[in-house]
Amino acid sequence: MNESTITLDGVSLVYPDGDSDLTVLDHVDLELRAGEMLALVGPSGSGKSSLLAVAGLLLRPTHGTVRIGGVDAGALSDKERTATRRTRLGFVFQQSNLIPSLTALEQLELMSHINGSSPRSASQRARELLTQVGLAAKADRRPHQLSGGERQRVGIARALVTGPDVILADEPTSALDHDRAGAVVELLAELTHTFGTATIMVTHDMRHLALTDRAVGIDRGELNEIATGADVLAGV
Repeated sequence: MNESTITLDGVSLVYPDGDSDLTVLDHVDLELRAGEMLALVGPSGSGKSSLLAVAGLLLRPTHGTVRIGGVDAGALSDKERTATRRTRLGFVFQQSNLIPSLTALEQLELMSHINGSSPRSASQRARELLTQVGLAAKADRRPHQLSGGERQRVGIARALVTGPDVILADEPTSALDHDRAGAVVELLAELTHTFGTATIMVTHDMRHLALTDRAVGIDRGELNEIATGADVLAGV
């Protein structure tokens, strides 16, 4: 696709801080296209979570523009922003945040119901996605019956239910051991390419960068391209 799926243009986020201002994001420019996975790395307090919150339309930037599929999010009403988050954005969290009483299948069906799908289409979509993440055989298991990696796979499938343009993943492997974390990132990269989403993944583990298409570092609210996934894999 020629048009970017998500674009941040000159985005700044500034808060009053006593007699001065605290700049959390400083003129951030970022552009992702369909099927592209970006790793976002940086120390604690560097602005990673704030960038995701602005990209996810949870915060309005002080300055600059966020576009989703060419649409200026700043021109949307609060109701329209909520609808855009629900239908065009998918979120993957540090913890899977699954509902304890629901099975893996029901977690996904619920998301489809919220977006107006019929029970039959919701069930079909849920089963297809569980197959995509390798959990078709565990559709009837509840969260406590799944491993940490499996719960995150359900979380990724849930984020894909509405067919979003953008996936925002906030350290989705922080609670997993290395092997399970690597498998989750590999799956996320594969699904990014398969479904043609634009994916931003926050991570502290530099070993995961080899699985991404691009990597940028953020420090004191400023972005710097640091490597491509291929560069990291080659040891650059």
